[in-house]
Amino acid sequence: MNVVVTGFGAFSDQSDNPSGLLARALNGQRIGENTITGVVLPVATGQIGPALATALEGLRPRLVLGLGVAPGRMAPALERVAINVRDFPVPDTENAQVVDEPVIVDGPDAYLASLPLKAILAAWRAAGLPGYVSNTAGTYLCNQLFYLLAHQGRDGGFRAGFIHLPALPTPAAAPAPSMSLDVMEQAVRIAVDVATSHIGPDLPLESGALS
Repeated sequence: MNVVVTGFGAFSDQSDNPSGLLARALNGQRIGENTITGVVLPVATGQIGPALATALEGLRPRLVLGLGVAPGRMAPALERVAINVRDFPVPDTENAQVVDEPVIVDGPDAYLASLPLKAILAAWRAAGLPGYVSNTAGTYLCNQLFYLLAHQGRDGGFRAGFIHLPALPTPAAAPAPSMSLDVMEQAVRIAVDVATSHIGPDLPLESGALS
């Protein structure tokens, strides 16, 4: 059974983008009954859609899980909602800086992840891993990809979701939130396993936020 895991390449100060490193590392591996296809997508708003279409062609995946890095976050974040907005705080690698434009013209305002987020979170906790459910994937390329995955998953019959990862540790003088690549890989493996094996409603696990 096919599962696609996507990551992004280098951008800005993320020369070692953990999402892209994990997509490469997982490519060709098996998680449970699933064969993983790992794809590294360009950090360019105009290229994501075509690159994603090429990656999914002929695969008929049961799950497509997008990964991205979110410097400053302290733990992996299961994104709950993708919004139909592109509003870039910084340019992409092709120097495009889109402001207040939709991901898909006339598309729905938002999509919810079709993953069992709480079941994944419970499995992370059982494994001693940190993590949480996030209610914003931002308005940059990670949100764009998440929205495209959810939109295509609705018609393509696959589960779609997105996980934001912390940055990798760096030798910078000032300590910053980070996580080792092997721990992030463990979290992604668990997410894939639960997302493809969980049956029935998601778990009623409290993980909301006041703001």
